[in-house]
Amino acid sequence: MPAVDIHLFPCLKDNYGVLVHENVSKVTASIDAPAAGAVRAALAEKGWQLTHILATHHHNDHVAGIADLKSETGCKVIGPRAEESRIPGIDVALGDGEIYRLGSLEVQVLDTPGHTVGHVCYWIPEAKIAFTGDTLFAMGCGRVFEGTPEMMWNSLQKIMRLPKDTAIYCGHEYTLANARFGLTIEPSNEKLRARLKAVVELRAKGLPTIPTRLDIELETNVFLRPNVLQIRSNLGLGAAADWRVFAEIRERKNKS
Repeated sequence: MPAVDIHLFPCLKDNYGVLVHENVSKVTASIDAPAAGAVRAALAEKGWQLTHILATHHHNDHVAGIADLKSETGCKVIGPRAEESRIPGIDVALGDGEIYRLGSLEVQVLDTPGHTVGHVCYWIPEAKIAFTGDTLFAMGCGRVFEGTPEMMWNSLQKIMRLPKDTAIYCGHEYTLANARFGLTIEPSNEKLRARLKAVVELRAKGLPTIPTRLDIELETNVFLRPNVLQIRSNLGLGAAADWRVFAEIRERKNKS
């Protein structure tokens, strides 16, 4: 039996919830808690008991269920130190490079500010899984609400340095819109075009498009590709710093 089981489930309008079940100690963590009812239903479906919540950032569609779930289960809430005052019920506040033991699993924390100033991602090296919240999406990235484009680009680079076979679980089902936008930035990317076709087929069947994988994102996610000469040429930013190219892509997506 593998050390960890992952259960992905939709909730709210377009959020994803994720349960991480460690099979040795039988602990179960919810990555964020968008809605208490959806998390309860997912736990019941799997027959797991909630022991932890790992919060990525303070936005309500990621933390609205924390208070009720903590009251009902006594679970421990882990969250970003920089947003400790903005997330209800945090028991353990962590920051960049720190490690939390989830049963036998080592969960590493990455500070990834930009979408919010205290956003974190969680990486489980043994399981080759990263939970990227609203920093990195399949073929997209989060809006820069509280940070700066340069800050967000630096955060994305942290994720880009993870092992290429890392599975990426993000917070929303935005993949189809992201793929269509990506082709406006890099229309000559045949891998992106093929992926769009696959995503259209998945969504037509009501199936999720995540998890994705880091190597696939590096090939098809235009937000991770500001160094590509064709993209720079298309944007008229041939000599600009990578973060400025990223900022232009993000701004165009904001207006799309």
